[in-house]
Amino acid sequence: MEYALKGFQLKRRHFNALLTLPTLTGTFTHAQVAPSSAAVLVVGDSLSAEYGLRRGSGWVNVLQQRLLQQRIPAHMVNAGISGDTSSGGRSRLPALLRLHKPSVVLIELGGNDALRGLPLAMTRDNLAVMARISREAGARVVIVGMQVPPNYGATYAKEFSDLFKQVATAEKAALVPFLLKGVADLPETTTLFQEDRIHPNEAAQLTMANNVWSVLMPLLPKR
Repeated sequence: MEYALKGFQLKRRHFNALLTLPTLTGTFTHAQVAPSSAAVLVVGDSLSAEYGLRRGSGWVNVLQQRLLQQRIPAHMVNAGISGDTSSGGRSRLPALLRLHKPSVVLIELGGNDALRGLPLAMTRDNLAVMARISREAGARVVIVGMQVPPNYGATYAKEFSDLFKQVATAEKAALVPFLLKGVADLPETTTLFQEDRIHPNEAAQLTMANNVWSVLMPLLPKR
């Protein structure tokens, strides 16, 4: 099995590795961040959890540094866990909402659902519930979209990509159409991925952060 978004190739052994990755969660704490600043909670998988990267070099931390530089009264809370699915995110979200009381929730999940062959309807339902309970907790919601390899078939690939938009529309959430736009859809992508050919490397993190920033920025408190 290979993952090819143009030049991006992913083999079966790398899919299997995704299912057994170690967990990583983290909350950014900086002396410059006021305790009263708004929390932006990221509930995601290995793409958020800095798998294979230097700590603090992932796209979530890129956004944290941007918030500090622009003196926006908000801070990132990285609750990414490598290998997590939408079901896992749904089960742990209520506790995260109670703990962090976020103003914005970024939901970056669903890729591992596809890798495990889980039903699209289940993924769609999990994301919808996560968006709904986040909104009910007073947070604004961003759905972060993902795409699957073309070898899944054109129909499945389109249905998978579309489900993120469907959830965002139904739940009145903002949408990042594709987190890896400009990373996994280029003619030549080898320089933007780690050796496993599945996880973006440090050079790709700024592009990923920019993909999210354009959607997140209007939801943030003003300086």
